[in-house]
Amino acid sequence: MRALVRGTLAAVLFAGSSVNGLAQEPKSGALAKQLASAMDAAKLDSLAAKDPAAADAFVSVLYITGLQLLAVSAKYSAPQLLDEKIGKKDYREVYIDLQSSASPGSKFFVEDLGMDGLKAKRDNDQPFDSVEINGKRTAFDGEWKKQQLSEADYMKTHQAADERYVQMLTALLAQIKK
Repeated sequence: MRALVRGTLAAVLFAGSSVNGLAQEPKSGALAKQLASAMDAAKLDSLAAKDPAAADAFVSVLYITGLQLLAVSAKYSAPQLLDEKIGKKDYREVYIDLQSSASPGSKFFVEDLGMDGLKAKRDNDQPFDSVEINGKRTAFDGEWKKQQLSEADYMKTHQAADERYVQMLTALLAQIKK
C-alpha cells in the first residue's frame, strides 16, 4: 500500500512539475520586449545584424508594430552582400534575402506573437508562438500530441528554440545600439 501511495504521489508531483514547466516565462521574454521598445523608439520596422553564433550567418527581424516579431537567422552564400546592406541600413532587404535565399539547412525562423518571447504554451485563447527549424515547424500551442511529439521532445524543442532566440535578440539589440 505504501508503495502505491508513493507511486501516486510521485506521479502527481511529476505532473505538477510538467505543468509548471509550461507556465514558466521564457528567457527570451524580456529581450523581445526590449527589442520591440527600441524599434519603436528608432521608428524601425526591420533590423539586421551579423550572427555572432556562426560564421557567414545573419539575423534579421521584421517588426509588426504592437503585434509580433518575425525573426530569422541563417547562413547566406554571399555574406559580403548582406554586410553591405547592413552597412546601408537596408534591413528589410536582409530580412527578405534570409527568408528567400538562406543556405540550405541553416534557417531558423521565429514567430513571436505578442513580442513577449517564445512561450511554451499559449495563454487562454491567445495566439501561439512557433518556430521553423530547417523546414520543420513547431507550434508552441501546448498540444504536442497533435504534432506527433512527446511532451519531453516538445519541451526540449522549446528550450533550444528559446535559447537560440535569446542569441538572436541579443545580436539585434547590439545592432540597434550602434
